[in-house]
Amino acid sequence: MSTHKEVKRITTHILQKMKNDGEKISMLTAYDYSMARIFDDAGMDILLVGDSAANVMAGYETTLPITLDHMIYHAASVVRGIRRSFVVVDLPFGTYQGNSKEALASTVRIMKETSAHGVKIEGGEEILESVKRIISAGVPVMGHLGLTPQSINKFGTYSVRATEEAEAQKLLKDARLLEEAGCFAIVLEKIPALLAKQVAESIHIPVIGIGAGKYVDGQVLVMHDMLGINKDFKPRFLRRYLNLYDEIYKASQQYIHDVKAKDFPNDNEQY
Repeated sequence: MSTHKEVKRITTHILQKMKNDGEKISMLTAYDYSMARIFDDAGMDILLVGDSAANVMAGYETTLPITLDHMIYHAASVVRGIRRSFVVVDLPFGTYQGNSKEALASTVRIMKETSAHGVKIEGGEEILESVKRIISAGVPVMGHLGLTPQSINKFGTYSVRATEEAEAQKLLKDARLLEEAGCFAIVLEKIPALLAKQVAESIHIPVIGIGAGKYVDGQVLVMHDMLGINKDFKPRFLRRYLNLYDEIYKASQQYIHDVKAKDFPNDNEQY
């Protein structure tokens, strides 16, 4: 239930303190005002306006097609729904790779037009210049290593990353480089739990996992997966907390039935 007393906003400082104190960080994706409001009232620490909106909101096969304008629309909607959560926005594919000036320009648009609190950017050493430029402008940056969905065409598969020693070593190095560059946190996606543990213990900033085991500093899931709005996506790392697909399906069928049967609206439901 929403209680409108004064709430303490989550900041990068608070997130760092949570890691230091051993308190796990809760993070979930959000793409619209109504859901953001519920998650914020529930006490979610971080809301990620993910480029996964390309998949779950727009029906694309990958995250690549979503544009900066789309991300700004979703992020502004989410920010209007929150009072407490820290809102991070994905920089979409093509708005930062290989051009740190464009990365900063994209970030400035996000911050000015959405009032979000920070951005997330995929990659390690190869995007360091963009990370540094954004942070030097005063914007918090969250890193993202492991399975980086914007590089799906390079990987050719959504399977677990960094199972080979060379890729594991690069990931460890990239995590340290992102920390040194000034990132306030890093997301690790779909990597072995023990490697994620190694990363979380070797850097001081919070490490948030999705399919990265229990030894990291927090967890993130896509809201449609966690709430069971998607039926087909069943990775090992997903825990479904509701089965909303079936609930909404049943409610929709009941509504259709009631309309067809002239049962809705009844006498009490009209003026």
